[in-house]
Order: sequence, then C-alpha cells, then structure tokens
Amino acid sequence: MARIYVVFSMLVLAATAGAAFAQEPVGCDKFKWPIDKERALLAAAVPVAPGGEVGQPLSAAVKLPLAPLADVKLPMPPGRAPKSPDSNAGFVRYAALPRAATYRVALSEPAWIDVVQDGREIKSTDHTGALACEGIRKSVKFNLSAAPVVIQISGTTAREIAIVVTAD
Repeated sequence: MARIYVVFSMLVLAATAGAAFAQEPVGCDKFKWPIDKERALLAAAVPVAPGGEVGQPLSAAVKLPLAPLADVKLPMPPGRAPKSPDSNAGFVRYAALPRAATYRVALSEPAWIDVVQDGREIKSTDHTGALACEGIRKSVKFNLSAAPVVIQISGTTAREIAIVVTAD
C-alpha cells in the first residue's frame, strides 16, 4: 500500500511540474529578444488581400484577413495540424528579400507559422512568445535566402492577423 501511495504521489508531482513548465510566460519583458520594433510595426499594419504580395517586407506590417482552413488554398499543407476544427488560415507573398539573412516573422495573434521559399518549407531556428503583451504574440526566426517568400498562417481562431518580417 505504501508503494502505491509513493508511486501515486510521484505521478501527481510530475504532472503538476509538467503543467507548470508548459505554461507560457506572461508580459512583454518575457520575450527572448527585443520586440519593441515589431510591436510598433504590428500596431500600424496595413491591410493586404489574402494571397496578396507585399513588395517590401521590411517597411511595414500587413493585416491579413483569415478564412476557415477548409476554404483556403494554402501553397503547402500546414506543418502542424490545427488543434481546433474552427481553425482559420491565410497566406501572403513577399517579393524577394534584400539579402540572405536570419529574419524574424512576428504575429499579433497566436497562430502557426509556415514559411515557404523555393517551393519548400523552411524550418524555424528559434522562437519566442508571451501572453498578455499587447500587439504581439510571438516571433519566430528563419534563415532565408534573397528570394520570394510565402508566409502561411494556420491553427488560429482569429479572423485577421498582423504580420511583420524583419531582419534579425
């Protein structure tokens, strides 16, 4: 009986610790890198048509309307299956980037980001995010070449999302 109690206690402790570690940080000061520039750009986002092209990715943020994933023809399937059947999605195209470098893609709302370049998915190199930081939810780094880029958004219930691409 004592063994069962010890095992049960250890399981409860492990589950509690796991939940505590899984919680996301809260507040703008909890991001891994400075996000002030991205927050300011996201606050001034200009509308863009779904699937539209942005000529200069570093000059302004765009506000992308989103639609149900089933209705959106993403260039590539999302890299992660949506958690909700009510998930929205969308994408925007960026003209060739000025140079090969690490770029950050920042979002105003929680969502999954896929970056497509030269017909293939580009894996992220780092990410950061926090709850309760007005205007920005996450920032993800990607190593990109000086070629056109597609940013796909999925896995969100938001109806629109602000996106900005900045050089790291």
